[in-house]
Amino acid sequence: MTMNYTLNIRGRLMSLSEPRVMGILNATPDSFFAQSRAQTEQQIALRARQIVDEGGAFIDVGACSTRPGSTPVGEQEEMERLRLALTIVRREQPQAVVSVDTFRPAVARMAVEELGADIINDVGSPDEQQRKDMHRMVARLGVPYILMAAQPTLRQTLLALADEVQQLRNMGHKDIIIDPGFGFGKTMEQNYALLNQLEKLQVLQLPVLVGVSRKSMIWRLLDTTPEQALNGTTALHAVALMKGASVLRVHDVREAVECCRLTKQLSAVT
Repeated sequence: MTMNYTLNIRGRLMSLSEPRVMGILNATPDSFFAQSRAQTEQQIALRARQIVDEGGAFIDVGACSTRPGSTPVGEQEEMERLRLALTIVRREQPQAVVSVDTFRPAVARMAVEELGADIINDVGSPDEQQRKDMHRMVARLGVPYILMAAQPTLRQTLLALADEVQQLRNMGHKDIIIDPGFGFGKTMEQNYALLNQLEKLQVLQLPVLVGVSRKSMIWRLLDTTPEQALNGTTALHAVALMKGASVLRVHDVREAVECCRLTKQLSAVT
């Protein structure tokens, strides 16, 4: 069901005709899943290598936790964490496609212009002006942009994404990935209702990123913990892939890559 989308990564086309896996590297001390945290030079290098070795197509570097209930660090602290992490990732994995997880326009500019980030992954600011400033920034930078929605229903998600996509198009931006924002602004029931209708996002004719890895919509429902949520994560990844997801953003890269291979084989059977 995945469409033949492509991304322009600094002049090189990357095909999304088959689903890709984005591995999470959190340069933070407080992200909700402890095993995704990498703060020392050795930890960052090891995590970047693991993502690539296990088949990840993207390394998604975050330096400001957006877990529920967290207080974002200041802009300068986020920049310093990214300077350390991206310098190491670029040195250790120079061919990797690197995305940066941030909602701040100035951080996006620094990451792309100073440190060579390839993609901006925007979890969205609650401040409308900052959101618009981010749109202008990524249009200026000309890098692929992951646009996330925090609306609770499919209809609201579609309307919000369509409006922002048009704003970006009007600014001349081309490479957009949409993220329905599982875990953001939604109840558990709303998360599952949206996942159940995920294929309807294809009406926007853009690649869809799904980020459900070890989130509370899984471990709370199963009465467990993030550390014990891999099995549930893989089950929902299979559903997302069958409903047209182009990118899975994950903590567990090898398992997600295997899930992609299995669902590909299933869809190939006539």
